[in-house]
Amino acid sequence: MSEIVSVLHAPRSRRLGNRRVTLMSFLLAVVLLAAVCIAGFVCFDAATDTDFMQKNLAPCVEHPFGTDWMGRDMLLRTLSGLATSVAIGLLAAGVSSLIALMLGTAAALGGKRVDAVISWLIDLMMGVPHIILLILISFALGKGALGVTVGVALTHWPSLARVIRAEVMQLKESTFVAAAHRLGASPLRIAVKHMLPYVLPQFVVGLILLFPHAILHEAAITFLGFGLSPEQPAIGIILSESMSYLSAGYWWLAVLPGLALIAVVMLFDLAGSSLRKMIDPHSSQE
Repeated sequence: MSEIVSVLHAPRSRRLGNRRVTLMSFLLAVVLLAAVCIAGFVCFDAATDTDFMQKNLAPCVEHPFGTDWMGRDMLLRTLSGLATSVAIGLLAAGVSSLIALMLGTAAALGGKRVDAVISWLIDLMMGVPHIILLILISFALGKGALGVTVGVALTHWPSLARVIRAEVMQLKESTFVAAAHRLGASPLRIAVKHMLPYVLPQFVVGLILLFPHAILHEAAITFLGFGLSPEQPAIGIILSESMSYLSAGYWWLAVLPGLALIAVVMLFDLAGSSLRKMIDPHSSQE
């Protein structure tokens, strides 16, 4: 009898264990990302301090990421650069996700003509490489933080907009939306009260998964010289400046900041994947 009970309860305990692991992974990723951002903003001023007596030092106990050609601590510069990139990525991804929410909902609820126009715009945006649009928008706005933020925000919404459009189109055919129509509810009330709660989980997951793309593209155009100004400790600037010193053997100037950027992107991906598993009933049991 005890063996039968244990067999019956095993799937439930396994599911609970999977959800705990997923929740812990999400919380760990969020805590680490918050720690990186806080540390980066705290040491923002110290990241620009120069000491020519300590220049070009290899990684050591005192300077875990080494120092650059001006004696600046590369760990502090990397943390400040990551904090800057994350802040720009959060703002740009937030604006881009709101654009996706509005256009995706409008395409699903606005009729055939509105749907055709927005679908054409989505296909057009997805057909042009992000990096080219980013460079053009950033250059047109004078580069800097404003140009990068606007560029990222205006180029990263199409995929999420397509997902939201599909979700809303499916909800339009549901029985509770049809019942709300028969009861005389306005389209705006139906969209806000009945559809938004169902679309919100997909929207939040899509928003989190936009962050790594926004951060990588911000670093990319800054690396190419179309992003943030050189005096700011951004990751793209750090990697761009280090290219001139790799041939001299100063590998730590590019390798360690690059690995730190990859780690931050992977933390965002872990947070988004974990949140999707907790929200999606099908993937929550994986």
